[in-house]
Order: sequence, then C-alpha cells, then structure tokens
Amino acid sequence: MEAWKKEEQVVLNTDEPITKKRLITDFRKLGLESGDVVITHTEMSKIGWVVGDAPAVIDALMETVTENGTIVMPAHSTGNTEPRNWNYPAVPESWWAIIREEMPPFRPEITSTRGLGRLPELFRTYPGVLRSKHPQNSFTAWGKLAKTVVADHDLDHTFGHRSHLGKLYELDGKILLIGVPHENNTSLHYAEYKADSPVTTKSMTGAALLENGVRVWRTWEELDHNAADFNQLGTAYEASIQYQPRKIGQAESRLTPMKDIVDFAVDWMIANRESSD
Repeated sequence: MEAWKKEEQVVLNTDEPITKKRLITDFRKLGLESGDVVITHTEMSKIGWVVGDAPAVIDALMETVTENGTIVMPAHSTGNTEPRNWNYPAVPESWWAIIREEMPPFRPEITSTRGLGRLPELFRTYPGVLRSKHPQNSFTAWGKLAKTVVADHDLDHTFGHRSHLGKLYELDGKILLIGVPHENNTSLHYAEYKADSPVTTKSMTGAALLENGVRVWRTWEELDHNAADFNQLGTAYEASIQYQPRKIGQAESRLTPMKDIVDFAVDWMIANRESSD
C-alpha cells in the first residue's frame, strides 16, 4: 500500500487530531511521571493521526519523564545475524558464506533498526540519545541514566542479566506498551533468562562487528528466545492484578512495573512451559 493510502486510513480511523498536549495528558493519566525509567514499545498507527507524527510522540514522552527520567527503546538490527537461522525470509544455503563474509559491520551511529517501526528508528537519531554496541539487539536511551543503561552489552547476554533489561530491572524501570500486545514486550525475554528452565535451548549465532577498526564475523551461543506465549502470559499477569489498560490517543496502552511482570513471568514460564512438555 502506498504511504499516503496508509495515512489516509489512519485519518479515517481518527476521531480528532492527536496533539502533543493530549499525549502528555494521556501519559500522565496512565501513570507515567517525571523521573521515571521506562522502556517503550509503540505502534504509531494505533494512536491515531498525530499532529507532528512520530516526533510529537517522542517529544511528549521526553516532556513527561523530563531529563530526570530515562527513556529506553529497542534498536534491534536483526538482519546482522547468522543466515542459517533466517526464516523471515529464509535464504538459500549457497548464500550463507557470502552473507557472513560481506555483511557490513554494526556501527551504532548509522546502522538502522529493522522491523521496529518508525518511532524507534527516529528516536535513535535524536540529540542526546545513546545506543549500545550489541550488533543485533542494541537499545537506545535518553535522559539521566542513559549512559548507565547502554554501557557494557555482552554478545552472549542479549536480554540477560548483563543486558540493558537486567539493568532496567534493577533500576525499577517501567514498561510502556502503546498499541501493542505483550507479544512485543521485550522485557519478558529477560524472564526467560531468570527462569533458567530445563526446556530452554540455545543455538549458535553470529554477527559482523568492528574490533579495533577491523570488520570481523563473531559467533557465540545464544538463548533461543520464544515470544509465542507472551500474550497468554501477559493476560494472566493482568488478570492476577486486575489491571485495566488506558488509552494513549486512541491506542490501548499499558504501563507496568518491570520487576512485577518479570517476576510473575518467571514463575509462569516454569509452570507452563515445563508442563507442556
């Protein structure tokens, strides 16, 4: 579909223009406050037609949490991965060696995000936004604790204890889902590490990166992440606390304490993923 057709559909589905002022009001009603540390996942089209588009949403977030807070977004570049594992789409085996040899290295300043939508891609270019150095699953951060959040992202701990998710957990961060389900809730992958379930498997992966200015292909063992049951898990969590979503613009949205939902998810995964064996 042409871009203007998509925007036209958003216009037709919007009751009235969504302004930055309204977004700030909605964020505060949802519970977002100055000084919060928050990781955000957003589907722009669900918000409605926004005056100023994605920049207005980012500006509203920044004005709500202020420079005393910290905003984090995923900046994943998952095209820079082991081609043997590709499914969306898969590529011929005869291509694998060429891809490993020729894939451009991850460069935090210029490597674009993949499959995350317009908001994270724009956010990574904002003044003052920092990006971690993981070649596949980097995160971006802005605000008081941005440097702390993006520092030291180990290759083999994509979403584990030494990742940004582990840091956000220790910082009592919040998870903001705007128009997306728990399937998009990256923080639940941290629960997979904490659960340490016997049914959890690992696979070899790889990526092109720079070491001392030289492009290299590095391989490591990575947890096999599985978001297939995240919506079921999220529904169970919300039922356990009788959580009621609210609207950001026209988007059904959720703001939850990261520790609470991750701790719930650990127990849920151990009970449900093992019992389905």
